[in-house]
Amino acid sequence: MGIHGKRGQAISDGIDNLVSWWREAGVDTIVGDEPRSWLEEPKKPRVAPAAKNEAPTVAPTPNMADMPSELAAFRQWLLSSEALAAPISERLDAIGDPTTGLMILVDMPEQGDREAGGLLSGDTGLLFDRMLAAIGRDRASAYVVPLSPARIAGGAIDENALETLGSIARHHVALAGPERLLTMSDAPSRVFCGAGLDESRGTQHIFNHDGGTVSVTATFHPRFLLQQPRFKAQSWKDLQMLIEGIHA
Repeated sequence: MGIHGKRGQAISDGIDNLVSWWREAGVDTIVGDEPRSWLEEPKKPRVAPAAKNEAPTVAPTPNMADMPSELAAFRQWLLSSEALAAPISERLDAIGDPTTGLMILVDMPEQGDREAGGLLSGDTGLLFDRMLAAIGRDRASAYVVPLSPARIAGGAIDENALETLGSIARHHVALAGPERLLTMSDAPSRVFCGAGLDESRGTQHIFNHDGGTVSVTATFHPRFLLQQPRFKAQSWKDLQMLIEGIHA
């Protein structure tokens, strides 16, 4: 297949992903018939709180002075530092381009990601790609980062680990300097919105750091949407809010 054929196929695949996500989210028209207001209090689904592990998953918060102040070096530190309790062999790096202005924070790698060699593999990754296509992005035009670089046993981040991982993630955001931050799932929302996903959705939040400010939007993780597809329409509203912020 020639270069034009490959480019055409990529465009076709992107359109298919976009239409598939819209269909799954219940969208049947590009422009809604009724006006909407983001100032109204949204109706929020009840999301079960994350289970807590008995022992901390991550070592005490590293000294900020020990964390590199340059993004590339910091990413390498995340993969190799013994200051984190997560096994080095299980850690995964962020994906995408940190210069695109959009950073997406998930809680941790999925089961099978390590074997696949990167974040968001399998069916969860397919849905994630459709969500990106719905906002005119793909993995190359976003910066996708896990709160924990390794998957945590039981699939939940406890409070002790969250304090440490949150401090590290805030440093990561400050170094990357995105214009917009999309948090997916409860733990990242707690770090950057000050509350769980149930309370954080439907409102734009601001994260302040030494280098400036970042607008934060919270939504469901595609993993959760696969388990609870009835929330896809609500997630689409979150993505619309993100789009409006990007184009404002």
